[in-house]
Amino acid sequence: MLKIETVHHIAIICKDYDRSKKFYTEILGLEIVREVYRKERDSYKLDLSLNGNYIIELFSFPSPPDRVSRPEAAGLRHLAFAVQELDTCVTELAKSHITSEPIRTDEFTGKRFTFIADPDDLPIEFYEV
Repeated sequence: MLKIETVHHIAIICKDYDRSKKFYTEILGLEIVREVYRKERDSYKLDLSLNGNYIIELFSFPSPPDRVSRPEAAGLRHLAFAVQELDTCVTELAKSHITSEPIRTDEFTGKRFTFIADPDDLPIEFYEV
C-alpha cells in the first residue's frame, strides 16, 4: 500500500494576483516563502506557509476561466482551515469586511464550522477543533 506522509501543498489559480495575494497574506495571515514571476507564462507563483509549514501555491495566469461551483461540480470542493475559536475567527474576518455564512454544527462530529469565499469565490471553511 502507498504510504502518504501528509498533504504537501494546495495549488490555487487566481484572476487578480494582487487582490488574492493580499487576501491570503494580510487577511488569512499566511506567510510568503517565495514569489517568482515566470515571464514565459506571464504568471506569478507565490508559495505560502501556515505556521512554518508550506501549504499553498498561488498562481496567476492570464484570463483563467471562472471556477464552476454552483451547482457544485466534480473536483476539489473547498479548502478548510482548523481554528481554535470560531467566533473569534468570524469577528476577525468581519474586521476585513468578509462576511461568513451562518455558523453550523457538523452533525457527525458536533464541531462548529463556517464558510467564506476567497476573491475568486473559492469556498474556504473554518472548522473549530
